[in-house]
Amino acid sequence: MSHSGKGTEEIKPIIEALIFAAEEPVSLRKLTDLVEGSDVTLIQEAILRLNNDYEAQGRSFRIEEVAGGYQFYTRPEYYEWIMKLRKKPGEVKLTQASLETLAIIAYKQPILRANIESIRGVQSGQIIRFLMEKDLVKVVGRDESLGHPLLYGTTKKFLEYFGLKDIKDLPKTEELEAP
Repeated sequence: MSHSGKGTEEIKPIIEALIFAAEEPVSLRKLTDLVEGSDVTLIQEAILRLNNDYEAQGRSFRIEEVAGGYQFYTRPEYYEWIMKLRKKPGEVKLTQASLETLAIIAYKQPILRANIESIRGVQSGQIIRFLMEKDLVKVVGRDESLGHPLLYGTTKKFLEYFGLKDIKDLPKTEELEAP
């Protein structure tokens, strides 16, 4: 199939610049809209070649597909250095209770507050509000039961925060078992 538009090598620096400059993951559709004469295959090939270049050059980063788009990610071996840089007040710090609640919501969504509380065995309203303020959890609907209580689920920011492409990329519960 011949491209009347640009070739992969020609669009590589354009794709790199767009992903680099974006403040959130850039979707494949957005990239094909922005780069005239390109298509999905060409964009994916350019990203693959960019990652191969980064690998060959021993770069500390690569392009990853996250939350429905593409974003630069630092390789895990540089994580401790990044953490030294990022230690700042106001950062989303999740307590054990917040993480437990978030895990229950992530795995069982859509879920009622009453069900979260029955799993955790404690009141969770305040933690749910905190997670909603941090944009990690949102109301995803109402239950059909009496009083139509709210149902909770995770957000796009949750996927970004944990570096997941999709909620299906959460580890399977059997993978979480301690050896």
